[in-house]
Parts: sequence; structure tokens; C-alpha cells
Amino acid sequence: MTHAFFIAGTDTGIGKTHASCTLLHALRAAGQVACGMKPVASGCMETADGLRNEDALALLAAGSAPLPYARVNPMALRDPLSPHLAAAHEGVTIALPPLRAAFDALCAEHDAVVVEGVGGWRVPLAPGLFASDIARAWQLPVILVVGLRLGCLSHALLTAEAIVADGRPLLGWVGNRIDPSMDAPDENIATLRELLPAPCLGILPHGVAPAQAASSLDLTALAG
Repeated sequence: MTHAFFIAGTDTGIGKTHASCTLLHALRAAGQVACGMKPVASGCMETADGLRNEDALALLAAGSAPLPYARVNPMALRDPLSPHLAAAHEGVTIALPPLRAAFDALCAEHDAVVVEGVGGWRVPLAPGLFASDIARAWQLPVILVVGLRLGCLSHALLTAEAIVADGRPLLGWVGNRIDPSMDAPDENIATLRELLPAPCLGILPHGVAPAQAASSLDLTALAG
């Protein structure tokens, strides 16, 4: 049976991809055949092979084996905007069925699939469709990435509340030290440990590559 996880973030730019790649390395170190997936990505680069997203490429590199790019990132959008706006600029509409087909193909070949969201939990993808609907429709448990910086406490608590309100299990959270000059980091981490309704899976150090940071994660809460 494949284990799949949805990686949600408290905001844009807080290190979901870094945490997802670190988790992939930790899963592989534990003997799992694992891959990442970025169902929707905006801000993609024009290449000779088509549109490519930096986050999706990082997930590809962190997985157990090479994969077709379109399977990892089935919806690649050019403009660095909220996905619903980037899609509108290209005259396309984001829908779940094509994304699900790519997800199912990955599940058929892997022990674990790490599905990285886009932006925060409630980013709009299309009229009536949000990033959170991917986790809801696919019945995925959630791992929350908290970017450790000023303001992270409220963002983390509100996001956790929304995840639980949407009926998704919150398996745990990962702290990512994105601001090395953050004041009182240990006290903030202690507050998150106390108030978030899920265990801390680890705190990722600043400036350490995913392969080396993998030892910072405790996968106990993900077992089973």
C-alpha cells in the first residue's frame, strides 16, 4: 500500500519544497521507494523541453528514480501568480481529474508519494476549487510546514485550524528556519509545540541541503 502525504505551508515562500525534499530523503533512508509531486506550479521557466518549475525539478531530483516531468508536475503555468490567475492568462482551467491520473500513476510505482501544495492552504486554483481540495479529494493526511519567522505563530495556528476544519488529519508539522536572525526562535518553537494539535516532526536548520537535513526528521508519526 502506498503512503501519500500532502505538504501544506503556512504561506508562500516558507520552504515547502525544501521540507518536501528533506522528507523524501528521510523516506528513502528508511528504505522507502519515494517520489515527490507538485500537481500545480506557476512561475515556470521556458525550456527546450517545455515549461519547467524549479520546485518540481527539485522534487524530481530528490526522488528514488527518474520520472517523466509531466507526471510530477501535470499542470505547469508560466506566470508567477496565484494559479487561478496564471491559468486564466493562458486560457486554461485547472481541474482535478488530470492531476489525479498523474497521482495514481505515481502511487502505482512507489511506496510513498509526497504531494506538495502550492502557496498556502486556501490558494485558489479555479472557480470553486482551492489547493486544499487536492488533499480533501484524494483523502490525504497533511504535514504542515511552518516557516520560522516573525508572525509564524498565528499563521501556523490558523492554517492548522483550517486543515482540521476541512476534515484532514494533521499528522505533524515541520519547522523550517528560514530567518536565521529570528528573535527568540526557541521560545517560538516551544509555543508551536504546545499549541499545534500535532507532533513536531523536526526542525530544519538554515542553509543545510535536504540530503543532510533528513536526519533532523522523525518519521515515527508517519508510520502506518
